[in-house]
Amino acid sequence: MQRQEDGPLSLGPLLGVVFDLDGTLVTSGHDFPRMRREVIRIAERHGVMPGHLSVRDTIPRIMELAISELALGGIPEGDRFRFEAEVNQAIDAIELEALPKTVAREGAAPLLKALTEKGYRLAVLTRSSERFCRQALVRTGLFDFFPDLRTRSSPGPPKPSPESLLLLLKQMEVAPDRAMFIGDHPLDAECATRARVRFIGVLESGAPAETADRLKRGGALAVVPDLPALRRLLGVPGPRPAGAARIPSA
Repeated sequence: MQRQEDGPLSLGPLLGVVFDLDGTLVTSGHDFPRMRREVIRIAERHGVMPGHLSVRDTIPRIMELAISELALGGIPEGDRFRFEAEVNQAIDAIELEALPKTVAREGAAPLLKALTEKGYRLAVLTRSSERFCRQALVRTGLFDFFPDLRTRSSPGPPKPSPESLLLLLKQMEVAPDRAMFIGDHPLDAECATRARVRFIGVLESGAPAETADRLKRGGALAVVPDLPALRRLLGVPGPRPAGAARIPSA
């Protein structure tokens, strides 16, 4: 996919577009620091040494380190599964507290409508739970755009494992070289790059200045500040102004 000079990207043989959810299509105000603290509390209760995990790490990294330490400590596999289930239950509860505050990002519906009208297959890949994902999409009026969803609740490894994206593309019947992933976090870039899928970064509102550089270093073809800018980058038409007349074709 090549960037035209001062113009949109050339999409080439693009067939499917996968979106991250929170921070990309919607904003929810998830309390991620609280989630990380809760994961660490549960991990220590299950046998991880206090002080070995840091709230500065991402939740996937905290989980990776915790499970590794539990395994090295001889904790039975069944107990490790119970640890993961308890963590997911705790995170689910915190996520659902954010649902009443969840809103669509500006330009989400027009972008998705335009992509659908051009015939692209759309899907969501998120680390949120199935319940939060579906309710957030319904609440924001975006649910009908997405026949395919893959969440933390889905069987198999969650994002950022490349397998999560590849399984979703298989469900969509879209080859990786004909897909694009759009997200706001370096974990999204990591997932796409490892799956050999094209990636574009969309900055979350209020994102630190270095986020764009981190997304580019992660393999983003481009980074845009918002969804209207993404629509322009992809070269898909915007909504007509209210009351604008359609010009008849000759």
